[in-house]
Amino acid sequence: MLFNSYEFIFLFLPVTLVVFFAIARLYREAAITWLVIASLFFYGWWNPVYLVLILFSMAVNFGFGELLSSAHKQRQAARGKLYLTLGIVLNLGALGYFKYAGFFVSNLNVITGASIDLGQIMLPLAISFFTFQQIAYLADAYNGITEEYRFSHYALFVTFFPQLIAGPIVHHKEMLPQFMRQDALKPQVGNIAIGLTIFFMGLFKKAVLADGVARYGTPVFDAAASGETLSFFEAWGGALAYTMQLYFDFSGYSDMAIGGARLFGIRLPLNFHSPYKATSIVEFWRRWHMTLSRFLRDYVYIPLGGNRRGKVSRYFNLMATMLLGGLWHGAGWTFVVWGGLHGLYLAANHAWHRVRLLMGYSGVASSRASKFMAWFITFIAVVVGWVFFRASDIHSAIAILEGMAGVNGVALPNAIVARLGDAGQWLQSLGVGVYLGGGSYFVSTYLWVCTLLVAVLFMPNTQQIMSRFEPALKAYRSNEKDEICFGQQLVDRWKWQPSHGWSLGIGLVAALGVLALTSVSEFLYFQF
Repeated sequence: MLFNSYEFIFLFLPVTLVVFFAIARLYREAAITWLVIASLFFYGWWNPVYLVLILFSMAVNFGFGELLSSAHKQRQAARGKLYLTLGIVLNLGALGYFKYAGFFVSNLNVITGASIDLGQIMLPLAISFFTFQQIAYLADAYNGITEEYRFSHYALFVTFFPQLIAGPIVHHKEMLPQFMRQDALKPQVGNIAIGLTIFFMGLFKKAVLADGVARYGTPVFDAAASGETLSFFEAWGGALAYTMQLYFDFSGYSDMAIGGARLFGIRLPLNFHSPYKATSIVEFWRRWHMTLSRFLRDYVYIPLGGNRRGKVSRYFNLMATMLLGGLWHGAGWTFVVWGGLHGLYLAANHAWHRVRLLMGYSGVASSRASKFMAWFITFIAVVVGWVFFRASDIHSAIAILEGMAGVNGVALPNAIVARLGDAGQWLQSLGVGVYLGGGSYFVSTYLWVCTLLVAVLFMPNTQQIMSRFEPALKAYRSNEKDEICFGQQLVDRWKWQPSHGWSLGIGLVAALGVLALTSVSEFLYFQF
């Protein structure tokens, strides 16, 4: 079931909410059980067969959690380490089979000339998210951070529907204590107002903005996949359109997840915080998919050694972590290249920071010009990475990058060149080509891209708008010195409060979002 669907907005969400609070007045455990059942129904909406795997996965991991807690209490480190290893191997084994077996076998067939056929392997929905979440739980149980004695509580931690499909990746200690609070069982007008506000802002981002600009990115990537040659502005238009689509799609999902949880009085971890304002790739990853970054740092990068074993080891660990992060997003060489690129970006960023310190400069760009240049380089690097992230194969990605580099020339629609008059003739004298048709499409593409880029850079984000009411748990406190900051007055002025003006504004946003649901599309992160 999609957040941006009539079934969810007008049936599932209100029914689940009303029944939960009605039952909670009588018996807490029954309310928790109801929420687990509702979440499983939400998960099984696409295909009920998915329920078999997630129920089995929860049962196995709950059992390992019990064993790990027992081993920790009895100070049996060797036994605990054995249980942890077995639990992680089983989780990664299941993830590896369903998500990567086909990819591995197809590459093995190419290398060896074999013809191994595993048949059609169905990829269970959200397997990457609930697998990582349960691995984190096992690690926390091994360290004695968490204990759980009721399967219904553990099932709620795993399946709570606002964060089940595409995150955020939560920790047990972040979620269950909130449900155990006495006030969590009573509906509060403030939570409902805040939750609906955030939810509908997210719906607007997804249904109006992300889906609106998608129509200008998808055709370009489809053209590259079919072997068409792309000129400079065509390639950049498609790449930038997808860059904006992914931003508002994931931002919209994150808002809707946080808003949906807040209706129940639950605060999810912040997962998205204006990443395109970052002036370094390190800061970008502190703002983009923040809970995944936290997981990779805590359970991959640090166990590999982090930065404790010298500079060379640090760069190796960064590359290994990002390659795994790329593969986590999908079983394909495009994701491997994307992860590798960001590994190189991070290594270069850390090396540059060290060079600046050795030269006596602070780690933060001091002047406005230098900060803008840092932002520009970071943004372009991210856009180049998104080309591989979105492309259907390596050849398609290279075709788009060649167009962006001007290898196939620069061309404008004839109608636009004609309207430019003498300036158009001057551009032609510089080698700018012309082609018939496509003028309105060209203008629409760059109007969408420029408008959304201005919104990204100048407008406050949802967390800033709702900051007076602590809309989410802070997975990371961003440093404003490491962002390109425009429109600070807007950030300070646009603070949500329960008022008639804000009610009318959010009502309009909600109406536009609902009206845009005539063509419902999945969130991009649902495929991971």
